[in-house]
Amino acid sequence: MTLESDWIAMKAKSIAAGTALALCAVLAAACNSASNSGDGAGATGAPIVGVDYPRSDTDFWNSYIEYTPKMAAEIGVEIKTTNSQNDVAKLASNVQTLVSQGVKGIAMAPQDTAAIAPTLTTLETKKIPVVTIDTRPDQGNVFMVVRADNRAYGEKACHFLGAKLNGAGKVVMLQGDLASVNGRDRTEAFNECMKAKYPKITVFGEATNWDGAIASQKLQIRLTEHPDIKGVYMQSSFALAGTLQLLKQRNLLVPPSDPKHVFVVSNDGIPQELKEIGAGNIDATVSQPADLYAKYALHYLKAAIDGKTFQPGPTDHDSTIIQVRPGLLEDQLSAPLVTADGGTYGEVPSIKPDDTSLWGNTIS
Repeated sequence: MTLESDWIAMKAKSIAAGTALALCAVLAAACNSASNSGDGAGATGAPIVGVDYPRSDTDFWNSYIEYTPKMAAEIGVEIKTTNSQNDVAKLASNVQTLVSQGVKGIAMAPQDTAAIAPTLTTLETKKIPVVTIDTRPDQGNVFMVVRADNRAYGEKACHFLGAKLNGAGKVVMLQGDLASVNGRDRTEAFNECMKAKYPKITVFGEATNWDGAIASQKLQIRLTEHPDIKGVYMQSSFALAGTLQLLKQRNLLVPPSDPKHVFVVSNDGIPQELKEIGAGNIDATVSQPADLYAKYALHYLKAAIDGKTFQPGPTDHDSTIIQVRPGLLEDQLSAPLVTADGGTYGEVPSIKPDDTSLWGNTIS
C-alpha cells in the first residue's frame, strides 16, 4: 500500500468509529429515556411511584382505582400500578416487580396486616418509602399510614343502632376479616360501645372475611334463628347487595316507618349506599374517603421523596396525624356518618346522603 492509501484506510476507520460512537450515544439516550434514566424520574421529570391496588371486586376499591391516576396528575407524580387481588403473597411479588422497575416509593393497602411485615422490612432496607392506605401494618415501619379512624366507624354504627332500637333488641354485625386491623378495630369498638352504652342490645358477631356470599349466608342463618333481629351492621359495602336481597326475600325490606323494618348501617359511602339511604332501604353509612385515600397516599409518597418529615398534630386538610407507636404515624382522615335525616345519634352528628361534600356524590 502507498502512504496515501494507508491514510485513506485510517480515515475510513476513524469515520466508522465516530459514527459507531455517535450511534451508540443515540441508542443509549433512547434506552435511558425508555427506562426513565434509572433515577426514578419519568418522561416529564416527575418521580415515579408504585401503587398496588388491593382488589377490584368492590365498588369502593374500584372508586379508589379510578381516583388514583387523577390524583397522581394533581400531586405531580407518575405511577406504575399492580393489583394484588386480596392476596398478600401476590402483593409481595408485585412489590418486587415495582422495585425492579425503579419506583422511588410504593403505596399499598395490605389486607393481611400481619403478613406484610417482611415485605416492609425489605423495602426499608432498600430505602424505598412506603405509605399504606386504609390499613395499618401490625409490625414494620412505613412513612405514613393514610386511613380514617376505624374504631370511630364501629362507635358511630353502635350509636346509630342503639338510638334506633331505643337501647334494646338484637343486631347482627357482619365483620370483615379479623386478620385485618380494620376488621379488628371496627369489631372491638362496636362491641365495647354496645356493652358500655346499650347493654340491653344483643350483638351476634359473624366473621365474613370481607366476602359478600359468606355474609349473606350467615345473616340468613341468624334471621332464621332470631326473626326478631332489628339491626344489621355491615363493616363494609361488600355485604350490601346480599343483605338487601335477603331482607326483600323475607318481606323485611320496608320503609323505616314500618314496624318490620330492620335498621341497616354500612361502611364506605359508595354511591349505591347513598342511593339506598335516600330510598329508605338502608339507614346509614360511614363515608370512607376513597378520593382522599388516593390523594394523600401520593401526597405523602412525594413528601418522602422530597425529604420532608411530619409530626403528630392537626393537618391542613381537616385531619389529625397521630403516633400509633414509636416511629409510625397515621393521618386519620375525616369519615362522616351519613343518615337520611342528617340528625345526631348518641352525640354523633351526621350528614344527609345528598351532601355534595361526599365523594360518593362526585365520582363519575
